[in-house]
Amino acid sequence: MKTVYTPAAPAAIGPYSQAVQTGNLLFTSGQIPINPATGNVEAVGIEAQTRQICENIKALLEAAGSSLDKVVKTVCFLADMNDFAAFNAVYAEYFVSKPARSCVAVKALPKGVLAEVETVAEV
Repeated sequence: MKTVYTPAAPAAIGPYSQAVQTGNLLFTSGQIPINPATGNVEAVGIEAQTRQICENIKALLEAAGSSLDKVVKTVCFLADMNDFAAFNAVYAEYFVSKPARSCVAVKALPKGVLAEVETVAEV
């Protein structure tokens, strides 16, 4: 098992790794819309937050030698299911290979963000 770290994605805000590789699979921790340069949530609205999340995921995947087109599964968490269509519009720009996915609404997310996404990808 190998831990993946890149300064191009937000540092973990708890006792976990940004991503872990085992064999040819990479598991990313849930990404929220933290700007890795500042460590703050700066994106406002579901579209901007989703875009930051996807950029964070892209950076993690690339740091591990993978890419968005090698993602096989995503798990998406929304603070409000009314944001589903807007979230999907941005998500579709990044995950063009259409990996398997689960998407659920949750009561709350860290730092009061609107969405969080985790992935499993081939390396």
